[in-house]
Amino acid sequence: MAEFFPPAIGFEGTPFEFNRITLVRILSAVVISLVFWAAARRAALVPGRGQNLAEMALDFVRVNIAEEVLGERRARPYVPLLTTMFFAILAMNITGIVPLLNIASTSTVTVPLLLAVVAWIAFVVAGIRAHGVFGYVKTSLFPAGVPWPVYIILAPIELVSTFILRPATLTIRLMANMLAGHLLLVLFFSMTSWLFLEASGALKVVGTLTFAAGFAFTVFEIFVAVLQAYIFTLLTAVYISLSVEAH
Repeated sequence: MAEFFPPAIGFEGTPFEFNRITLVRILSAVVISLVFWAAARRAALVPGRGQNLAEMALDFVRVNIAEEVLGERRARPYVPLLTTMFFAILAMNITGIVPLLNIASTSTVTVPLLLAVVAWIAFVVAGIRAHGVFGYVKTSLFPAGVPWPVYIILAPIELVSTFILRPATLTIRLMANMLAGHLLLVLFFSMTSWLFLEASGALKVVGTLTFAAGFAFTVFEIFVAVLQAYIFTLLTAVYISLSVEAH
């Protein structure tokens, strides 16, 4: 657990404290930016292999998340936000299995919470733009077609669900999945190391099994890294859609 609370590298005790996880986040942001810059700097009408892969990745977010949920016309203003969110989360998730980094920089609460706040702002602003402040509050807290006495119970539930639980669940889902994945990998590979180097007799054979399990969970962690980026971005698009839809 101490890996989630690394010692400060610089600016200790200030709001700008810099540690190993912060360094991994910066590296993730730099690498993902460089990847797309390299693909786009020589963009051509007939794309090369790198440009083609980048375009396929961008189209995945645009078509399969933004347009699938919001529709082609309404999705256009939100594609940059959703695209940035997806690839930022993916880059920071995948560091959990990168040698020498070995920790997902979304496995502590700060980045998932920041992204959840951005998602919250996005769907609230979208709702206000579509309905106005009072119209958005009315459609969010007082759904049409409900007998008015029910609003006494329903409005507080909708208030908590829409404006508190949505960002909270986005934060917890992303952080908890990446934290659990890191702990599993540490458990299996630490166990493998102990069994091979410290155990005696037949117990060393068990190390082969724990190593295989560690490798399997590493592959699974790649899947989880992509899946969590997809789910977070998809839910953000869904929340924007719910804010915009009058019904």
